[in-house]
Amino acid sequence: MPYNRPTLTELRARNLAAIESELKGVGTPLRFSNLTILGTADAGLAYLHYGYLDWIAKQSVPWSATDENLAGWAALKSVTKKPANAGTNNATLFTGTPGKSIPSGTVLNRGDGYQYTTDAEVDIGPAGTGIGNITAVLPDPNDDPTGGGDAGNTPAGTQLTLNVSISGVDSTVTITTAITDGADIETEDAFRSRTLLAYQNTPQGGNDDDYEAWALEVSGITRAWTVRRIMGAGTVGVYIMTDGASTSTNGFPTGTDGVSSLEKWGAVKATGDQGRVADALYPLQPVTALVYVCACTAQTVDFVINGIPDADTTTTAAINDAIDTVLFEAGDPTGSGKVYFSDLYLAISGVAGTSGFILTEPSANIDISLGQLPVRGKVDYT
Repeated sequence: MPYNRPTLTELRARNLAAIESELKGVGTPLRFSNLTILGTADAGLAYLHYGYLDWIAKQSVPWSATDENLAGWAALKSVTKKPANAGTNNATLFTGTPGKSIPSGTVLNRGDGYQYTTDAEVDIGPAGTGIGNITAVLPDPNDDPTGGGDAGNTPAGTQLTLNVSISGVDSTVTITTAITDGADIETEDAFRSRTLLAYQNTPQGGNDDDYEAWALEVSGITRAWTVRRIMGAGTVGVYIMTDGASTSTNGFPTGTDGVSSLEKWGAVKATGDQGRVADALYPLQPVTALVYVCACTAQTVDFVINGIPDADTTTTAAINDAIDTVLFEAGDPTGSGKVYFSDLYLAISGVAGTSGFILTEPSANIDISLGQLPVRGKVDYT
C-alpha cells in the first residue's frame, strides 16, 4: 500500500491540535500567538524532512533514481551515459587559387554560429577546388547541457564561411554531403531505460539481448533488433534506428550496411551510423560471429478513412499522431512483426471528433517485412 506523504496544511493542523491537547483549559491559541507560530514553524521543518525522505526513497532504487544516483546504479552494471557525438562530413567543397592550402583545424562558421573544423589540410587542385573532411565542434556543456551534437547535423548544400580569411581561398565553403551523425547527450529517461534493461537481462555471452544492449550503448542509437543467421550460419544481423537524430531521415540511419572496419574477413565494411555501431560491437561480440549492422528501411502504409470527410486540421493532426504511435510501438524489422488492425482502429477512435469513422485501408493486419519498419504514408478522408 503506498504511503501518503502529509501536506504542509495537515502537519500544521496536527501540530496545533497537539498543542491544544497539552494545554488544559487554555483553549485555541490565537492566530499570532507564540505557540501558533512555533507550531507552524515546526510543521514546516517536518514537511522538509518528509520531502528529504521522499527523495531518499526515490534514489534507493534504479527505476526512480536521478542524476548522479542513477549513474551510480548504472555503473554497477557497467552502463554509462552516452556522450554527445560530433557530426562529420567527408565531402566539403573548398574553392580558390590552385596550389593554396587550408590548414588542418581551420574553423568554419554556419549562418547561426555553429562551428566546424577541418580534419586535415586541404589542398586546392588545378581546377580551383578541393575536397576535405570537417567535424562539428561540440559546444561547452555549460552553454548547452545536451552537448549540441544534434544541432550540428546539416543538409547538403549548406554554405559555411571561414572564421579567418586565408589568402587565395574563397571565404564561402559548401557542404556537399549531409551531416547526419551528430547526436546529443543521452537523455535521463533513455539512460534509465538502458539501466533497467541491464538489470533485467543478465549478459549471456552474445544472445539477442546482448547485441541489442551493445548497439544501444552507441551515441545516437535509440532502437536495435537482432536477427540470427542473417547471411547464413555464423552470421548475426543487427538492425538499428536513430530516432530524433535527424529530421531529414526520420530517424533512419545514414550509411551503408556491412561488418566492422576492424573485421579481417573479406566482407563489405559498414559505413556511417552502421559503421559506428559495427566498430563498437566488434570487441564485444563472440569471436566466432560475423556481425552485419544494417539500417532499417521504411515500409510505407497508406490510410483511407471514411465517414469524417470534414475533419479539421486539429483532428487530422491528432489522428496522425495516434497512427504514428501505433506504428512505432509495433515496429519490428526481424520479420516477425505485425501491425494489428484492431490497434489502429482503437487508436483512431480515441481521438476527439472521429465518431462514425470507418477505416477502409488498411483493412487487415499488416505484416512487417524483414529489415523494414512501418511508417505512415498518405491519409485520405472520404
